[in-house]
Amino acid sequence: MSAEPFASAPYVVGESARPVTVPHIPAQELPAQELPAEESLCPVVSHDWVNDEYKHLVVEASPKALTVTPGQFFNLLCPSPDVGELFFRRPQSVYRIDRERGQIEFLYKCVGRGTRGLATLEKGDELNMVGPLGVGFRLDPAWRQIVVLGRGVGIATLGPISQAAREGHVGVTAILSARNPDFVMADGFFREAGDVVSVLDTDGTSAVENVERILQSLIVQRLADAFFTCGSNRLFQLMKRLGKAHNIPGQVAMEQVMACGLGPCYVCVRTFEVDGKKELRRVCIDGPVFDMQEAVGW
Repeated sequence: MSAEPFASAPYVVGESARPVTVPHIPAQELPAQELPAEESLCPVVSHDWVNDEYKHLVVEASPKALTVTPGQFFNLLCPSPDVGELFFRRPQSVYRIDRERGQIEFLYKCVGRGTRGLATLEKGDELNMVGPLGVGFRLDPAWRQIVVLGRGVGIATLGPISQAAREGHVGVTAILSARNPDFVMADGFFREAGDVVSVLDTDGTSAVENVERILQSLIVQRLADAFFTCGSNRLFQLMKRLGKAHNIPGQVAMEQVMACGLGPCYVCVRTFEVDGKKELRRVCIDGPVFDMQEAVGW
């Protein structure tokens, strides 16, 4: 008995003519247009520093990559920043989806060897991406006003859901938490979707007690049909508590170390509480977006 091993070349943006109906990364039996991911080589359009710690990366994306939904991520093959090898890809959530231009954007923090290597890519280089991966955010048609609350790199993850809300004529209030004004990133992008409230460590406005007052005010004004958050366990716990008290549905994008990003390795398992019982879920394929009331935190 013999079997052909699965192997294929990546989709090269601007060169490959492979039809999108051809299976690329094998999965369960699904219609070809619903296959979850592919490997693609994407030209770097621009790659600039936003501040001392964060970079903004724009790539030309494949048709399959452009099917990414808010909250999903790509597993990026980062160049090594030194003489050592990088054995694993790095998961990065999408910051902006520009289907008209055929581009995907990432906003990320240079914090380890992987992202420091990623930071070395220049315009014209190719980025090897696998995706789109995971379960993203969803918008209920009944919601007319949502609140997104992000801190640090979590702000980037909330960009696409704010973008989708704007396109669906849903009001957005974005609360962006940061150490100081230099790290209030993408506020212009969020202003395109709705109202922006910046809260900072330097003036004390990022304190949980103050953020709670802001959220309570939005609830009273009926501007909070749903909560979305990423980037801070303290702020997640606050939103979870207020959501439960006021019966406001919520979703949280979990940040977690991953290896394969496809499910088999079980590196990204976290504990959740569902109907009073604890259960383990993989952040990469069961998430990274979860029901706020089921997530325990990190």
